[in-house]
Amino acid sequence: MLLAKEGVPEEGELVLCTVTNVQHHSVFVRLEEYGKGGMIHISEISPGRIRNIRDFVKEGKIIVCKVLRVNMERGHIDLSLRRVSDNQRRIKVNQVKQEQKAEKLIEVVAKELKRDVKEVYDEVSKPIFQKYDSIFACFTDLINGNCKLEEVGIPKKTAEAMTKVVEQRLKPQEVVFSGKLKMQSYAPDGVEIVRNAFKKLIDAGAEVKYLAAGDYRVSVKAPDYKTAEKLFKTASSAAVEYVKKEEGTAEVIMP
Repeated sequence: MLLAKEGVPEEGELVLCTVTNVQHHSVFVRLEEYGKGGMIHISEISPGRIRNIRDFVKEGKIIVCKVLRVNMERGHIDLSLRRVSDNQRRIKVNQVKQEQKAEKLIEVVAKELKRDVKEVYDEVSKPIFQKYDSIFACFTDLINGNCKLEEVGIPKKTAEAMTKVVEQRLKPQEVVFSGKLKMQSYAPDGVEIVRNAFKKLIDAGAEVKYLAAGDYRVSVKAPDYKTAEKLFKTASSAAVEYVKKEEGTAEVIMP
């Protein structure tokens, strides 16, 4: 990856790691986005008792971890593997793949302009990171007609070449984020209450599918997982709050 974040990660942040050394009670990794080392204690590998740590991790394996503690003075970064849900892992891996795809496009532009890749990357990424969480998010806005690279702050010649390559090679995508919603109401107008909850979901851009008595599948679509997850939470929260306000029961079960 060309991306090299400065400083150290924040506590609670999800980071992509490569296992470098597996010992009896701990695992050492390299944080790919920061270029720093970290450690996972055996208690943070998996719930329950672990007989052989190598049943879970091996040297060279790519894993997603959560940052537990950062000791700035000693440079120690304590991580957890077991506290990362399947959904969080999937989202993080997808984000990394998207960013790698964006970096490949920058490499194409650098080759066309006959310039150093790292130089072009810095020229493109620095202004983008002032307004976006990722380069891919900016490129997605570009192909959806929501931004122009020159207006973001990228020099004209580079912006023109980058725009051409992005529009040629990056097609608009759609990500689906789904979860289960349980809703019940025993009020005399319970059917109407649930119907109104449906309306709130649909108005927020969600699709609702009946699964079983009181169980519904709620799905939202967006250009990326982060946006889709945010839309899902907004839509489902509105429905849950409404049903509870009407003295019904409602809860969201995340994937």
